[in-house]
Amino acid sequence: MERLKKYIKSELTGWKLWEIAWLLLATGVILGLSIYWGENAIGLIMALTGVWCVILTGKGKRSSFLFGTVNSALYAFVAFGAKYYGEVMLNVAYYLPMNVVGWLVWKKHMNDDTGEVVKKRLNRKKGLLIYAATGLLIFLYGLVLAALGGNLPYVDSMSTVVSVVAQILSVWRLMEQWVLWVVVDIVTVIMWAVDFAKGGETIATLAMWAIYLVNAIIMFVRWYREANRNEKASGAEQHTEEAV
Repeated sequence: MERLKKYIKSELTGWKLWEIAWLLLATGVILGLSIYWGENAIGLIMALTGVWCVILTGKGKRSSFLFGTVNSALYAFVAFGAKYYGEVMLNVAYYLPMNVVGWLVWKKHMNDDTGEVVKKRLNRKKGLLIYAATGLLIFLYGLVLAALGGNLPYVDSMSTVVSVVAQILSVWRLMEQWVLWVVVDIVTVIMWAVDFAKGGETIATLAMWAIYLVNAIIMFVRWYREANRNEKASGAEQHTEEAV
């Protein structure tokens, strides 16, 4: 019980007014659009848990993985109905177990003062290598999805592959994840917009991904600044130890 109280206190620590406002605004948008368009309960819960997950990830809170688990299961169900098989496989075979991994890894790297995970960034060489490998995998997986008869196979592949890499970077607490999430979100917004235009009842899903995109841009700036501060602080500490 004491451990649970400590965890809850950590999750509630360090929230700024604009962050609370962003969380409430995003929640309100999802609820409003879902009610107006008559979204079903599964789509609504899926969208809400997804939005809470990405905002909490940006905040550096471990509870993001709890909401992410619920979101992954429900999103796979919604994506299956829309014949986005890459999205289904991504969420069932990858996101669900990775939420468990992320929960355990982040636990070891939490800042007790801020209640947030400690952020890092890659050097340029490693970043370029990861981006090049991602491009190759997008092409290869697109061939597989096309053979399965999936809808928009290469768009689906880009969304899936970049998501896989971005989630790994997220578990590693790396700032570069947000660059990839921006790419994922743009592609997936287009994908679900096409589905909605064809008559699909996916307004909550489309709204969820639009909020993901805005959130990714905001969090890229936030993590970039904090990763820089952590890097400088680590360098200064190392310099002091060497001097001693």
